[in-house]
Amino acid sequence: MAMRINERPPITVPGKIDICQPGSRVLANGVALHVLNCTDQDVARVSFVFRAGTAFQRTPFSASSAANLMAEGTKSFTAQQVAERLDFYGSFYEVSLDRDYAVITFVSLLKFFMQTLEIAREILLLPIFDENEIAIYCNKRKQRLAVERSKAAFQAREIFSQSIFGPEHPYGVSYPESYYDDVTREGLVEFYERRYTAENCFVVCSGKLDATTIDAIAALAGDIPHGENSGPGNFPAPHSIRSKYKKYDGAVQSAIRIGKLLFTRNHPDFVPMQVVTTILGGYFGSRLVHNLREEHGYTYGVYSAMANLEHAGYMAIATEIATEATRDALEQIFAETERLRNELVDPQELDMVRNIMTGEVMRVLDGPFGIADVTIENIQNGNGNDYLDRFLDTVRSITPEQVRDTAAKYLDKDSFTIVVVGDDPSGGTFGLEK
Repeated sequence: MAMRINERPPITVPGKIDICQPGSRVLANGVALHVLNCTDQDVARVSFVFRAGTAFQRTPFSASSAANLMAEGTKSFTAQQVAERLDFYGSFYEVSLDRDYAVITFVSLLKFFMQTLEIAREILLLPIFDENEIAIYCNKRKQRLAVERSKAAFQAREIFSQSIFGPEHPYGVSYPESYYDDVTREGLVEFYERRYTAENCFVVCSGKLDATTIDAIAALAGDIPHGENSGPGNFPAPHSIRSKYKKYDGAVQSAIRIGKLLFTRNHPDFVPMQVVTTILGGYFGSRLVHNLREEHGYTYGVYSAMANLEHAGYMAIATEIATEATRDALEQIFAETERLRNELVDPQELDMVRNIMTGEVMRVLDGPFGIADVTIENIQNGNGNDYLDRFLDTVRSITPEQVRDTAAKYLDKDSFTIVVVGDDPSGGTFGLEK
């Protein structure tokens, strides 16, 4: 039957996800190579994933500096020559870094992939960490960090991490920008030789990959040298504080971060808590958006989410609120968490959230590079790509009662850490500790 004009098309929710499964093998040096041959497009991508995040650095800023300076001069090429060659072949080079991992990614058209791998070999295996490039990089990063730290939202994010983990914890520590002055070539070489090793690496490649291309990637990955496998490093027990206020003179908005330590992705309550945080503030029509933006006009945006690190996980609510409305906004946020703890979510609202979460999974999996990103995340968490089916099974089957019970278990107001950076018009601290 033909669809009438202005009639909304039916919503189709996928059942089982047909995601490309990687072919995997372990190279002679112990590096695991995962191959996703999942497109007819003449493109290829390879990501070298090293356990070389900031949690493993022994001197401030050595992890980020080492990762970002590997392409700024090698034994065969200057920084300019590396950039020119990548540009000539239309190749894409990216470095991403978090607390746990550094990911070095190369993307190019298939016809130029071998040439791109030659440059990748130089960057990964033969960086020289040129003194002049280090000085230029550190000066720029020092200035950039100083600018970022002048913003209330950035300060709130740093204080929140310190508050839930502790200022000395690898996930909570932050350093003054002046410490960039102390970054040395010796420190970067030490970090590179200690962390960019076969023991700390796995590789994920995706695209239209023939045997020759895969062998070339394996040859490069197989040449990553052996070195130290120092394990997880020093991870003391987190030490959370209840609240923290930092005065920001003249602020017209307060930067708010609210959250708590929870658990990592493999905990049985992780996905139910993702559903809870999505209902609370995980999409534009969420409860917090409706309350703080649409009903009260306190903010442009607010969100809540689950965060997953290798050794810890937490939930966080973040927003920036008009200064004079800060106290009431805090009350409204906790009013919404209490609603979730005590009331059953409407089935229609829950269905919408299920569809949003399912749609987000399908969006991320649109194309070989998105599948590669998901595969990397799954490997980091000790999962296969079949994890997504289990994830969606939980999302699809969760009941209003389970949502309420999960919220009741974890959204107790007294268990939250509250951080506000702003300027209380009353001269107080919004009722928080300094």
